[in-house]
Amino acid sequence: MNKNKIYTILIIFFSIICGIISKDYYLGTAILICGILNAYYASIGKTYNYIFGALYCVLSAYVSYINGLYGIAILSLFVYFPLQVQGYISWLKKKDARHEVNIRKFTLKNSIMIVGSCILGSILLGLFLTKIPNQQLAFLDSSSNIINLCGIILMNLRFQECWWVWLFNNTIDLSIWIINVIHQSPNAVMMLLVSIGYLLINVYGLVQWLKKARAE
Repeated sequence: MNKNKIYTILIIFFSIICGIISKDYYLGTAILICGILNAYYASIGKTYNYIFGALYCVLSAYVSYINGLYGIAILSLFVYFPLQVQGYISWLKKKDARHEVNIRKFTLKNSIMIVGSCILGSILLGLFLTKIPNQQLAFLDSSSNIINLCGIILMNLRFQECWWVWLFNNTIDLSIWIINVIHQSPNAVMMLLVSIGYLLINVYGLVQWLKKARAE
């Protein structure tokens, strides 16, 4: 049994245990499995990560909706999901001899544009979300969405800096779901576990892509 299969089994086992502990047996467990497998397979450059990413978008949209995080819910379903499809198609065209994607790097111009776009987008979306009745944590919600959207686009374009973007977004996601856990919101414990899982996988992904970039 190769390393990837072993890690996949461990991820599924870990997700089931978390589901049992949090008593979120079905929806939460499915979200955790899809979310972590999406990030893991992306970290090793496998195209089928997008299949799990698409499933994660649909499931997390539902959980975000029932928690009053309408920004995450809307973007997950109508922006992130289509981007998973686009990413899958894009990566199919950019495989190397090992059936893994070729990695690209930022320029200074790229960095300035990304940082500026994230700040502006977060402010504008946050102002919009404050107008929605019962919206919770509007500016944290908007920042999480814009930064995550940036990470997905960079991933689709095969920029290694997507992992740095997602690590920054992890701190926002953790804040959102810790607050929701404190308020005992539905499925919040499992979503917090998903965020922690993503943090660990994103660190792993960054290390793997840096190694791959040096080897190319």
